[in-house]
Order: sequence, then structure tokens, then C-alpha cells
Amino acid sequence: MNYSKKALKNSLRIISIPIPAVKSVTVLILFGVGSRYEERRISGISHFLEHMAFKGSKNYPTALDISSTIDGIGGEFNAFTGKEYTGYYVKAASEHLKIIVDVLSDMILNSKFDPGEIERERGVILEEMRMYQDTPVRYISSLFENLSFGDNPLGWDTIGFEESLNGLRREDFATFIQRFYSPANLVVGVAGEVKNSQTLVEDYLSSMRKRETPLFKKVIEIKRPKVKLLGKKTEQAHFCIGFYSYKVGHSRRYALALLNNILGGKMSSRLFVSLRERRGLAYYVRSNVEEYHDSGLFFAQAGTEPRKAQEAIKICLEEFSKLATKQVDSVELKKAKENLKGKLVLDLEDSREVATIFAAGEVLEGKVRTPDEIMRGIDKVTEEEVLGVAGDLVKKESLNLAMIGPFKEEDKFLKLLKL
Repeated sequence: MNYSKKALKNSLRIISIPIPAVKSVTVLILFGVGSRYEERRISGISHFLEHMAFKGSKNYPTALDISSTIDGIGGEFNAFTGKEYTGYYVKAASEHLKIIVDVLSDMILNSKFDPGEIERERGVILEEMRMYQDTPVRYISSLFENLSFGDNPLGWDTIGFEESLNGLRREDFATFIQRFYSPANLVVGVAGEVKNSQTLVEDYLSSMRKRETPLFKKVIEIKRPKVKLLGKKTEQAHFCIGFYSYKVGHSRRYALALLNNILGGKMSSRLFVSLRERRGLAYYVRSNVEEYHDSGLFFAQAGTEPRKAQEAIKICLEEFSKLATKQVDSVELKKAKENLKGKLVLDLEDSREVATIFAAGEVLEGKVRTPDEIMRGIDKVTEEEVLGVAGDLVKKESLNLAMIGPFKEEDKFLKLLKL
């Protein structure tokens, strides 16, 4: 897949990715800042700021002005906040590219941060936080990250704490933007029918002043088995169990991606078959990989009847151990490779996904990884490399378990953490 990249004098980078026969375009504005760059007093501000960007700007004074403008061209728009990035995007017919860039640039450069809107949106976000906390299938992964990374911004929920959200004021948003919404920390990804996109983006954003971006607080990985239990009256016990893993851009990332796919990345994966198909212990079961600048996580997640939780955890540990001690065969590895590549091909049919793939690589790693490069990396992985990654990561000293359910004692679960 062809692309072009241009760095402006203020260090902002523009990546344009043409997709043949597509009449739409996605413009993604992606900043290399998220919740791990926050102090506890302002925890949650990255996400709160993302909400406020849609509440009115200089040329689009109200939320209705922004939404009606995009609705008026049949577009889709949204935003997202992670721990190391924040993104804003609009996808619409390419003939409306100027409107797309005008709206997005005004949102990030000239947001109003009206005190009344801040107060109303504070209530919305607090309810969003409570919704997540009342949704164990979603909240359990946050609990696992908190267990793994502790009292560090990387271990805090992206949405923040109730006390920090209640304390945020207009001047906090202005200060945060001044520190982190800098052109050197910004990549604009444009995918689809991209004619004249680089010139247009440059016209709107080249005036951003160049400045340095502060660094994040590094994490310390605690090398001993740990359990974190959130006692709650639930019909299911939800758990995450896993290990520290590689940082973003690691040389073994493709082997790790295949290992994850084999363990719990599809409906024919080992965990899905063992827990659901053979024993009927879970409805949902999956594994996942999280990659950050200085650390990572590799873990499995499932929900099961509370009285069967220990059995389900033991099975997960058995599957982890098998991966670390017995080499996968060529047939299973080939299936995993084709599964990952096939999913990537499907993603490439969506201009929003394409813009994200290219921009995220530039923001997180400082370089673009094209789909062709990713596929070649996947194809090169051997059975020995997958075994080597499993042996490197699946170790008792870095094993962690987070649980939500009607339990009181952590000790009985801590005793299970054996390999």
C-alpha cells in the first residue's frame, strides 16, 4: 500500500494513504498523549478534554454546530483516548475534505471550554465511569492493569478518579493543551481519496507553534505473583490472568501476536476450545496483548460461574504452560498467520482503520509500518520463535491475577498461581 509522509517546519507530520476506487476520506488527528502523562490531581483530563472538543469552538460555537455540520455532509465523527494517545476523526465523502479539516482543526486549536459545558460534561463522564465500574466484563482489564502497574499513571483508569474529575477547571484544560497538544506530538493521517489533502492540512495546522513535549513516568514491574480481588455481588466471576510482556515495537512483536492468536484470539483458539467448547465453563473467553512505550501485558480473560472460577483459572494456567513447554506445530501456526493477515486485509477496506494503522505507528514508534511490512513480519515467524516468546514471558514471578466476584479471600486464589 502506497503512502506519502510530509514533516512540516513545526514538526507536525502528515501521512496520506490513497485507497483506489474509494470516494470517501478519513482525516484522523492523533496526538501522542494519553492518561499515562497525567498527574493524579488531573487524572482523567485527556479523556475529559476529548469530550470537551466536541462542545464548541471558535467557528462552531456549540456542540450542535459541530454535529450538524458533519451530519450535513453525511459524515461520521468520533474520538478516542488511550493511555499513550488521543485521536479525533471525521469520515465523509472526499468532496467535503475542506469542511472535515476545518471542523477538526478548529476543535483542537480553538475549543471554547465553556464553564457551563464543563460542568454538564463532568456529570456525563462520572456516569460513564460508574457504568464501566458496573460492567465487570469491561472493568476487569482495568483492574488487571492497576494490579500490574500499581500507583502509576499507566496503572490508573484512563477515565480518571471521581475526586480528580470533580477538581478539574477550565485553566487545567488550557494548561494541558499548551503542554501536550504540540505539533511535534501530532500526526495527521488521511486515508481514502486523498487529493490535495497534505496541502489543505498544512494550510490549517502549520501555524501551530513548535515546542517540546514532556515525558511520561516510567513503570516498575513487580516480579512476584500477585492477586487483586474486587469483592462484588455478581452472577459471574470475571478474571484476568497473565504476565508482563514486551514494549511497543519490540523485535518479537509478530511472534507475540501469533502466540496470542493461538491462545485466545479466535473461536478455534486453545482457550476458547478448552474453556467453552469442551467444558462449557465460559461464554466469553479471550486473550490479549497490550503494548506501551516501556512495558506490556499478555493475558487471558474470562467470565464463569463463581464456584467454577478456580477450575477455569487452572485451565488457563495449563494452556499458558503448554505454550511455554511444547512447540506449536506448523499447521496451527499457519492457521494463526492466515487469521492475522486476513483480519488485516478486512481492516484495509475501511479508511478509518487505514488512517489509524499508519498514524498510530508514527505516533507510538516514530515510524510507519505498512500492511505489507506487517504481513511479511508475520510470515517470517517460525515455530521456534513462538516457543521462545512463550518461554520468555510465561514465568511465575511475573504472573498476576485480577478478579471481580462474590469473594472475600485472596489467599485461595494466590495459591493457584503455579506453573
